[in-house]
Amino acid sequence: MGIAAVIVAAGRGIRAGGELPKQFRALGGQAIISRVLARFLSHPQIDRVVVVIHPDDRSLLEETARGHLGNPKLLVVPGGGRTRQISVRNGLEALREQAPDLVLVHDAARPFVSSEQIDLAIREGLRSGAAIPGISVVDTVKLVDEEGTVVATPDRSRLRAVQTPQAFRFDELLAVHRRALQEGREDFSDDGALAEWAGLAVSVFEGDPSNVKLTRMEDFEQAEQRLNSDRTRLAVRLGTGFDVHAFAPGDHIWLGGVKIPHDQGVAAHSDGDVVLHALTDALLGALAEGDIGVHFPPSDPQWRGASSDRFLAFAAERVRTRGGLIDHLDATILCETPRLGPYREAMRTRIAEIVGIGIGSVSLKATTTERLGFTGRREGLAAQAAATIRLPEVGT
Repeated sequence: MGIAAVIVAAGRGIRAGGELPKQFRALGGQAIISRVLARFLSHPQIDRVVVVIHPDDRSLLEETARGHLGNPKLLVVPGGGRTRQISVRNGLEALREQAPDLVLVHDAARPFVSSEQIDLAIREGLRSGAAIPGISVVDTVKLVDEEGTVVATPDRSRLRAVQTPQAFRFDELLAVHRRALQEGREDFSDDGALAEWAGLAVSVFEGDPSNVKLTRMEDFEQAEQRLNSDRTRLAVRLGTGFDVHAFAPGDHIWLGGVKIPHDQGVAAHSDGDVVLHALTDALLGALAEGDIGVHFPPSDPQWRGASSDRFLAFAAERVRTRGGLIDHLDATILCETPRLGPYREAMRTRIAEIVGIGIGSVSLKATTTERLGFTGRREGLAAQAAATIRLPEVGT
């Protein structure tokens, strides 16, 4: 496993007000934790995502992020402690048996993290071994004593306000956390400070001013205003997709990311999932970025037998990279056999997980062709799909 992410989601969010810990509160109709998990689970370079929650919050996670819980990338660790540092350490310990090369640590209260910022954290983490994002401080900062008297004015050109995700070599960060535990140090507010204390050289890369941390009630109000503003400047796009595969010898087929027992398989270069292929083409069509064959050519041997969830996750990430939102996905499967009713909800759930949207935004139907055509003769199966997205308007 190359790269993992630890999402710290065990805080109680007292300053934010409300009845729920802030990471489980809704923002623009979607829970903050769900937004964060969608961003990291859909990132193509991240192999594992560990979310550390408070032991009492399992039911909250199931209510607010149900669409992500079946994702094989995701590991839920109910090991949240009384400090952030304890929670991060427990998340790292959960990764030790399949230790990644690099680990990103991110606060669940930062729902506006971009894929570009994750890309930058990975790149800088691999380069330096310990890298944290920071933004320049625009206000003059004063150092004061216990009585509020100014004792120093630091040079603000050398100051940075630190954000997450922070990136570290996994083995080094875990060793530092264990050392701090042995020495009774549990007061570090971020992993960059912990690494600095341990003598690691920590580099700072350019942060993102929009990657704000939601802490107080006014932060949530501003975040809602931001989302509403973003929606007003986005133009609706519609894309469609279609895919077909012939039956071949085998004992199962893949549909909607779900393995379904059958007396035949399909002839395909990848796993032959017509639903995910059609949805991928629908998203790429809405983006006007070609089709699945442009990005994953069947002539390339690396895609032989590939799991089609990689293709759909790529298309979904392309929407987000361009500043867009996925509103709705709709797919229809055309086949005489097998019967798909028992698998419909599992397929909807898996598609929602891959794309990083709520299950209520995924529609899936199945129909026969009244024994007409190749599907009617049970020679194969097909799927057609439509995707509705919103993208920033040209010129904005």
